[in-house]
Amino acid sequence: MTAAPGLFAVVGATGTGKSEFALDLVEALRERGRDAEIVGADAMQLYRGMNIATAKLPVDERRGIPHHLIDVLEPGQDAAVAWYQRAAREAISEIRSRGRDAILVGGSGLYVSSVLWDFRFPPRDESLRARLESELEERGPGVLFDRLRALDPATAERIDARNGRRVIRALEILKLGERTHGAALPEAPVVWAPHRILALAVPREDLVLRLDARVERMWQQGLMGEVTRLRAVGLEPGTTAARAIGYAQAFAQLDGTMTEAEAIAETQALTRRYARRQVSWFRRYADAEWIDPLVTRPADIL
Repeated sequence: MTAAPGLFAVVGATGTGKSEFALDLVEALRERGRDAEIVGADAMQLYRGMNIATAKLPVDERRGIPHHLIDVLEPGQDAAVAWYQRAAREAISEIRSRGRDAILVGGSGLYVSSVLWDFRFPPRDESLRARLESELEERGPGVLFDRLRALDPATAERIDARNGRRVIRALEILKLGERTHGAALPEAPVVWAPHRILALAVPREDLVLRLDARVERMWQQGLMGEVTRLRAVGLEPGTTAARAIGYAQAFAQLDGTMTEAEAIAETQALTRRYARRQVSWFRRYADAEWIDPLVTRPADIL
């Protein structure tokens, strides 16, 4: 009797080789008479034209394997987690309805968690949000973050003080009388669908070298040209997509407020810090199987 289509999640810090591992996983499944498709769980790979700093796998390197939720938004649009949850679950359900396994791949922890567990999202208030966004524009994220820290220290601890969008969302939820979902797993998460989590990790020293080298390659591969093209189609430094690591620094270089060396160095430092936060997030997944992709291949664990 053929096993029912499954759900895998390939997660881990940036630079651990999740995209290639997922492709190898699909091929290993095919060797066992099953087929699979990939669903992206990277908040920045959702955006068209943002390729280099997101390490987006080019179409001709995807081995003909279908990928979903990549290149589905314009850079000026904002991708709310609640929107992503619905879109990803619809894609996974559709894949499995055709008898194929679904492989959720990415390092955006909240996105991954929103799919695997029964996250419920608090209400929204557009007028309140508009007022907070206006304040953010006028006063910067620091003032809003200080307010959040005074109201909800636990949530403030989990949010990057410079991420104005996340700070605004947390304040909006508090103002509406809700407890913040706080960008964290629920205390007792309820599983949305049975799944298997494959968490990739490489030794920290190796990861730092890989990340620093990858940032240097981003500039060598033409990140400045990509950012110039994105600005030409309307992406500006203040938008969510443009604040992504690498893009914010490239915009600063383009505007003359950073040298290339400064932009690269800051991107490397922020990437290393982001990788540490990703590892901390995924370490909370009690059922994750931790794998060193430099040693273990998908065929070894199926």
